Amino acid sequence: MIQRRTIFTRLRHALFAVAVAAVALPSALRSAQAKETAPLDRKAMLDLFDRHVNAELAGNLDVTMATMSDSPHLNHVPTMAGGVGRDGVHAFYRDHLVGKFFPPDVKMTSVSRTVGETGIVDEVVIGFTHTTAIDWLLPGVAPTGKPVEMAVAVIVGVEDGKITHEHIYWDQASVLVQIGLLDPKGLPVAGAEVARKVANPSLPSRRY
Repeated sequence: MIQRRTIFTRLRHALFAVAVAAVALPSALRSAQAKETAPLDRKAMLDLFDRHVNAELAGNLDVTMATMSDSPHLNHVPTMAGGVGRDGVHAFYRDHLVGKFFPPDVKMTSVSRTVGETGIVDEVVIGFTHTTAIDWLLPGVAPTGKPVEMAVAVIVGVEDGKITHEHIYWDQASVLVQIGLLDPKGLPVAGAEVARKVANPSLPSRRY
């Protein structure tokens, strides 16, 4: 009887140990996987994106591309300008954007930044005078000399310390109104007021 009780006791201990291991194993695996794919901390991601944008503005193509992954893509959503793959993005930056991003009087005002584990959402109001060609924003449109204010949202993907993609959104109708290519009369569109209300939400909403 004692021997049988001892066997049962050892068996219970063994089963308990197996159960504990079964519970602990997934947690350990998740922990190991997290260490292998640990994202950049938020400050490092913001530093990476700021370095990327500053290089675009400064006309430094090499630094711009150095911030990007081996297979990036870039999409300016309203105009569909951009590139796919490293060669495509490099060609677009070289021919249409780096060093030609905005006219020299551009001013950028940050509205908000949201940073997650794998990306950034950057909301910014941009003002400039349309004195030079801006291929990604107004392809084929000659400089008009008109002042422009626009609200822009940039969705940035980040993986392994590099930018994987940028999806860039803005209200193109508002831009076209401001440079005189779209008459807002009778249309549910507006001009610089769109960007101004993003910068200052206390401004009155439009009444229809």
